[in-house]
Amino acid sequence: MKKRDTILRSIYNVLFPVIGALFLGGIVIAAIGENPFTTYAIMIQKSLLSGGGLLKTLHFAAPLILTGLAIAITFKANIFNMGVEGQAVLGAFFAGVVGFTVKGLPPVLHIGLCVLTGMVVGMLFALIPAVLKAYFNVNEMVVTLMLNYVVVEIVKFLSQGVFKDPGSGYVSTYPIADSAMFKKLFNSDLTAFFFIALIVFGLMYVVFKYSKLGYEVTAIGKNPEFSEATGMKVSRKIMTIMLISGAISGLAGAGFLMSEKFRFTLDFSGSPGLGWDGMLIALLGSHNPVGILIAAIFYSALKTGSDYISVFTNVPKDIVGVIQGMLILLLSVKFLNRNFNLADRLKAIWKKAGSKGRKAL
Repeated sequence: MKKRDTILRSIYNVLFPVIGALFLGGIVIAAIGENPFTTYAIMIQKSLLSGGGLLKTLHFAAPLILTGLAIAITFKANIFNMGVEGQAVLGAFFAGVVGFTVKGLPPVLHIGLCVLTGMVVGMLFALIPAVLKAYFNVNEMVVTLMLNYVVVEIVKFLSQGVFKDPGSGYVSTYPIADSAMFKKLFNSDLTAFFFIALIVFGLMYVVFKYSKLGYEVTAIGKNPEFSEATGMKVSRKIMTIMLISGAISGLAGAGFLMSEKFRFTLDFSGSPGLGWDGMLIALLGSHNPVGILIAAIFYSALKTGSDYISVFTNVPKDIVGVIQGMLILLLSVKFLNRNFNLADRLKAIWKKAGSKGRKAL
């Protein structure tokens, strides 16, 4: 019975913000004179029920799965790595540099080298806040947030300087070599990068559910002092968790560049960015790998479907931004309720007001 209640609560935690966001988005769509049911039907049809649309959705879900997992492993340990965006961008940049500077390698080796570069760079950039948090107890949220701005300046300087492609009409690096690109599969947008993301998902599922590290991550998140008292080297575990997060973030950025962008530009990560989208997905998936996989595909389907609704309806594709904002709002309400028991307090206030009203009568 307890297990069933836990499963039902998990389903509710995911469905409440999703259904609520779609409902509120539907009100906005109706307000501009369009049918929300027709609009959502087009989005579902084009992003999930057509072959090309489904593969495109999975293609764009790949980096989101990874950034969601990168954030989840730190959040479960009650560590707030807000630098996933910067780690992904920096990993992508240097993977791109290896992609256009290294010559003569066969595709398998060249792709592997670029991916490894992205992971190592992401991990090294996560090392800074990891050391400060683990050994000096410096607030990792502030450090990782500030380092995102450092990344912006680093890649801007290098993209406009030594690595700038003079033949490009905008600020960008040279395009990566063909041997460094993930090739399109099934005559679609999908590449092998999606399957790499699935492998990482599988590994993280095993880590969270069955490994000693997964248990330690949860224990540190619940009570780091008790974990230390039982003999766990909490500082070392914090280092490990942050480095894994950085490596996955760097992989997300490198893979996105090698499967979609093929060169680094200043708007590489899009708006709001791979890392920030990953944070929303991690929260929506309740830091659970399966939840993150589903949330990433759902979120990617929204973006894929939005490319078509402006063609078949008068609804602008920016409606996705509205739905995303509603998701953030409803997720905030969910966490406020969990931390401050808002629902119980509101019920108590309502009950008290009702009893006073009856007494007045």
